[in-house]
Amino acid sequence: MFSLWGTTAGNLIMTFLVSMVPVIELRGAIPLGVLNGLDVGPALLVAILGNLVPVPFIIIFIRKIFKWMQGKSEFLANIVHKMEEKADKKKEQVLKYEFWGLLVLVAIPLPGTGAWTGALVAAMLDMQLKRAMPAIVLGVVIAGIVVTIATYGVAALI
Repeated sequence: MFSLWGTTAGNLIMTFLVSMVPVIELRGAIPLGVLNGLDVGPALLVAILGNLVPVPFIIIFIRKIFKWMQGKSEFLANIVHKMEEKADKKKEQVLKYEFWGLLVLVAIPLPGTGAWTGALVAAMLDMQLKRAMPAIVLGVVIAGIVVTIATYGVAALI
């Protein structure tokens, strides 16, 4: 069976792809990339880049996608409802502190936070991409550094 794991290029691609997966994001991609043979620096960089890929698409298109999903079936409508509830729980922080609230929401590498949640909250608040993206990018970089230090220590960044 064909696998991308095992070569440096394959490990970089897989780390990039894993970091785009909701919930896992770079929190799982960095350790996974290193476990599969990447140095910490390249794993961190590729995971940050991969984690950012879905963000503009979420901010720009998620409302249209949600509307389409709600019209397709009750099951999909329930999924949309749960995602909107998740964003609703986080929006107070973002509304109160705007840039900094969104940055902190994305930067804390815990379940229920991250680039996907930040982008979803930004979309639900009708934030423009040019306002949301800098906070999300900085939050993702901070989260990547925190995950790297928590997993491998400060020496991994040197």
